[in-house]
Formats: sequence, C-alpha cells, structure tokens
Amino acid sequence: MTSDPRQARTRSSDVSEPDQGVSKGTALLALVLIAVFLYAVRWALLPFVVSAVGAYLCTPLIERFGKRTRLPRIVFVSAIFIALLAAATTMVIIAVPPLVREATSTVGDLGATIERLARGAIGDGSIEFLGKPMNASEIAQAAASGLRDWLDQTGVLLTLASWSFAGLFGSFLAWVLFFFFLKDGPRLARGVLWLVPPRHRPVTEFVWSRLDPVLKRYFIGVIIVVLYAMAAAYLGLGLLLGIRHAVFLAVLTGLLEMIPVIGPASAAVLAGLVALRQADSVASIVAYAIYATALRLSIDQLLGPVVLGHAARLHPTVIIFCFLAGGLLFGIPGVIMAVPVALAIKVSLATIYDEPHLVPIHVSDPARPK
Repeated sequence: MTSDPRQARTRSSDVSEPDQGVSKGTALLALVLIAVFLYAVRWALLPFVVSAVGAYLCTPLIERFGKRTRLPRIVFVSAIFIALLAAATTMVIIAVPPLVREATSTVGDLGATIERLARGAIGDGSIEFLGKPMNASEIAQAAASGLRDWLDQTGVLLTLASWSFAGLFGSFLAWVLFFFFLKDGPRLARGVLWLVPPRHRPVTEFVWSRLDPVLKRYFIGVIIVVLYAMAAAYLGLGLLLGIRHAVFLAVLTGLLEMIPVIGPASAAVLAGLVALRQADSVASIVAYAIYATALRLSIDQLLGPVVLGHAARLHPTVIIFCFLAGGLLFGIPGVIMAVPVALAIKVSLATIYDEPHLVPIHVSDPARPK
C-alpha cells in the first residue's frame, strides 16, 4: 500500500462525515439499493462468485511467476486456465460416463432392485403395506409405478430439463468469467476502488491490506475441508462399503463440497444410486445411509465450522449462522460469500474502531501500524 497507515487510521475516524456532497443518508441508500439488486438477481450470481473466488486464489501464483520471469501476465493466465480446464475436462470424460451408466441402470432396473431388497427383508411372505398385504414383487411394482407416475408429470420433467440446461450454461459461463477474472483481475479491483469516494480510498486500501491475508487463510481452510471430504468419502465408499467407482465418487464428493447445499446433495444422490445398484440387502442401504449421515455431520457440524472458524478467527457458531443466513437470503452464492462478507465487516469495524488487535497483521504487511 502506498498510503501512510497512520494517516489512513486517522481518516477512518471521520468516515461518517460528508465527503464531496455524499452524505451518510445517500451512502446508506446506495448500500440498500445494491443489496436489493443483488437479492433480485441472486440466481445469476453463482457463476460470477465461483469464478471470482477461483481467480482470487490463483492470482498470487500468477503474480509470483510474473515477478520471477518478467513475462507478460497473459502467459501465466493462459497456462493456469488451460491446465485447470484440461484437468476438469479429463475428470468429466473419465468419471461421468460410468457414473451415468450406473445411474441409468439403477433407474431402469429399479423395480428388480427393490424386489431383490424386499425379498431379502421379508422373504417369500407378505407384509401389510398401504392397507393391504403385499409380497416383494407387488411392493416393487407399486414403487416403480409411483416413480413413473411422478416422472410423467409435466412440471417435473420441465423442472429437470430447466435445471440441466441452467447447469450446463452456468458451467460454460463460469469458465468464461474465470478467464476474464484471471486476466483482468487487477484492473477490475481498481475499478471497484474507484467507486469509493476519493477521500476514503486510503482507508479502503488499508482495510483490504488487513483483510486479504485473512481471506486467503479462510479459503485454505475450505481446501482442507474438500480434501477431508475426498478422504472420508473414499474410506466410506471404497474401503467400508466396497462400492465400485469409489475413487471417482470420492473426488466428486470433495469437489462438489465447494458448492454448498446443492453440491453435497448431488454427490450424495449419485453415490446413493450407485450404492443402490450394487446393494444385495437392506443392510447395505442402511449402511450407506449411516455413512452419508456421518459424513455430512462430520463436515457440517464439526470439521467445517471448527477449521473454517480457526482459519477465519471466527467462532464456529458464527460460521454456522453465516452459512444459514447467507443461504436463506441469496442461496448458494450467499453461502459461499457469507463468511468472507462477515470477515470484511469484522476487519472494517476493527479499523474504524482503531482496534488492530482484533485482526492479526503480518510482520511483512506494509500497512502495519507503527
């Protein structure tokens, strides 16, 4: 940072004063309007949020290589983008076809699978089901018929088709945005700083110099959670349950963990279909249900809040509240950005209140107060 930190902190004490005609009421109204606008377009935010976070994490690597080699930035931007795109494409080509075949076979043979499981549970006898005695074959036929009736509903098919199209379009858009954020990240950051009134830009730069290392530590915590999800999924699916394609399912579980709510749910459904296809008894289904529940509890209620809370210097209860509030307000983008926004508020208040001890500052930080 080029500004004097002591001067920045002094200016932070009068941030509430009018600045070049910008009153407190006008600034507050602008923030409210921005929040309302973001809420209105919340379903379109996900590709922008995911690509921006990915570019933010890759930018230090690009800058380090650029300083060492003095080559143009676009060289390393292109290299990182192509490498990540190639890795994602390779995984899709290798993992998706067998998983789709397993899921299709499971749905196609659902009746036979349910009959096999029911016969293993009740044998050749019958049980009271829906008010009448039914054997294993009749239970399977009723379940398959109910599923077909549900899928035949126009609204269900249209919903599935629209979500599939939105997912494909969103994935393509996220990669395009990721490239632009990588390429023009510094210029976009300067554009955001330009929106701040000139008198408050030194304070904003000082706040960012303190927030940046905290955000990086938080996202490193997210990576730790992803690696844990991969390891735990492979241990449960491969070693304990003996499910085929356990490696691919474990990697997919870890990667989808970065997309809160929908990501873990999608991973659980895919793994569940594969487990259902290979199940030979009701005990196998129960074992998978226990595994899936234990995995989610260990991530959502234990490891995630603890690791992310330690990385961000926030209490686990605050982390949980941020996830819930962000999800209720803005959906998936809100869950992703909930903790970073909370960190930004914490660092900003620590600066305004002149309490640097609330936010750790690295010795190498040029904006460290003297």
